[in-house]
Amino acid sequence: MLIRLIYASRAKQLGPMDVKDILDSSRRNNKRVGVTGALCLSNGIFLQCLEGDRAAVNVLYHRILLDNRHTDPAILDFAEVHKRQFGVWNMGLVSAIADNQAMFLKYSPGADFDPYAMSPQTLREFFAELMDNTRWLS
Repeated sequence: MLIRLIYASRAKQLGPMDVKDILDSSRRNNKRVGVTGALCLSNGIFLQCLEGDRAAVNVLYHRILLDNRHTDPAILDFAEVHKRQFGVWNMGLVSAIADNQAMFLKYSPGADFDPYAMSPQTLREFFAELMDNTRWLS
């Protein structure tokens, strides 16, 4: 069964090399288990969409929970899907850089990006629009 899991967590004292390490290890590990997705980082909050086999995504999410760079994890959406949204990426990264700021705020209920306050439908629309209209980082 193909599923999509969207979760948020707060970053603990994260530096630029930590983000690069997370992205590199995610791409390497996700490719091995057939997981695709996207990672967003804004205001010290990670928002991640993971897609793949239910068991593989479940194992990956539980590994993330053990990572001490994350705090306050919350599953914001979980659904069975018929196809992948991020099928070409083992992990894409988008940040709230100036080019993307309007996109982040478009879906946020307040002045600051806060995925914890977003509905599952809003999160799905956010990721769908991100796919086509943002500057992705490598």
